[in-house]
Amino acid sequence: MVCAEQQNNNYKNRKKVLIVDDHPMVREGLADLINKEKDIFVCGSAGDIPQTIKAIKNLQPDVVTVDISLGDVSGLELIKHIKTNFPGLPILALSMHQESFYAERAIRAGAKGYITKQEATKKVIMAIREVLNGKLYLSENMKEKLIFSLVGGNESGAFTSPADCLTDREMEVFILLGQGRETRQIAEQLCLSVKTIETYRSRIKEKLHLKSGSELLRCAFQWANGHDKSWFPVI
Repeated sequence: MVCAEQQNNNYKNRKKVLIVDDHPMVREGLADLINKEKDIFVCGSAGDIPQTIKAIKNLQPDVVTVDISLGDVSGLELIKHIKTNFPGLPILALSMHQESFYAERAIRAGAKGYITKQEATKKVIMAIREVLNGKLYLSENMKEKLIFSLVGGNESGAFTSPADCLTDREMEVFILLGQGRETRQIAEQLCLSVKTIETYRSRIKEKLHLKSGSELLRCAFQWANGHDKSWFPVI
C-alpha cells in the first residue's frame, strides 16, 4: 500500500495538466491516459469557463488542454480568456473536429497546439509534451499552411476560402449544419435559442454570398465532408 507521502513524492517532479472538457467520461479517459506517464499527471479538470478559471488559480497547472466545443461557450473563447489572464500558461486545443476546421483559429486565439481526439494515444501525450516545452504542435502540413497564412502568402492555398470570413461561432454553426444537424438540434447543442441560430445562419449565408437555405446546407455539407472550396460562389 502506498502512503500519502509517497504519492506526493511521485507527483513532485511531474508537470501538472488541467483538463477542460464538458463531458465527464472524456475527462476521465484522458486523465487515465495521462496519469500512466512518469513526467505528467492530471491535477484537476473543469467543464466551463468559471470552473476553469477557478482551477487555474487554485491548482496552478503547467499546461491546460481545452476542448473546442464546450456546450454553451466556444472553447476558442476560453482559450482567449486564458491567454489574456494567464499569458504564460500553455494551452493545447483538443477537439473532435478535423485540424483543417479549427487549428488556425485555435492558434490565433492563443493555443500552442491542436490535436484531434481521434489521434493515437502516443500523439496526444507527445502534443502535451511539445506544448509544455514551448513548442508549437501541429501536423507538418498544417504548420506550413499556418506559416503561409501568417506571412500573407497563398502558395499553398492556405486559408483563402470565403469561410475564413466567418467568426468562430459562425464557423461552428456552419460545421454542424454540414454534419446534418437541424437548427433546433444546433441550438440545443450550443445552449442557444433557435432564433439565435437562425440569425447565425442568415449571417453565414450573407457572408458567403449564398442565395438560399438549401444552397447553404449544400455548401456546408461539402465543406464538412470534403473541404472542397470549388463550390463557393465567386465573390
